[in-house]
Amino acid sequence: MRSPRSSRSLAAWTVAALVLLVALTVGPGAARAAEDGLVRLKSPYSVDETIARLKTAVEAKGVTVFADIPHTANAAALDLEMPPSHLLIFGSPRIGAPLMTAAPPIGIDLPIKALAWQDADGQVWLGYNDPAYLADRHGLDPSLPPFQGMAKALIGFTAHAVATE
Repeated sequence: MRSPRSSRSLAAWTVAALVLLVALTVGPGAARAAEDGLVRLKSPYSVDETIARLKTAVEAKGVTVFADIPHTANAAALDLEMPPSHLLIFGSPRIGAPLMTAAPPIGIDLPIKALAWQDADGQVWLGYNDPAYLADRHGLDPSLPPFQGMAKALIGFTAHAVATE
């Protein structure tokens, strides 16, 4: 019989493996950032549903949502047309504050921003800046715990947002 501790450990490893599997299989560029630092994941959902799913995942972990910006709706309010686009800004001061203390200019990139958009072919994408790219951009070590925690959280949040049920 397994101890409760080993069962929890096995469950945690199983969840981590599933999240990694989803991140690796949802599309090209999902497991690594492009040269521009943007991680892009294909979404099977609409732009707004992709952001709603991301927001649910973020809030479920107690992470603060600072802004929810429906670019398309804002443009429509001014009688302007644009392809579907929606931005979510979220983060944790517990992670961001130490980074901004070490390199104040990183505040231009924090809190984290995730953008869902629809391309000209109708494909919906979810993108965010790779934490390792942000570290390099601001002269910090990407292996620092805040960047590692940020990367792990983003993989989990975005995998949830684009996962098919």
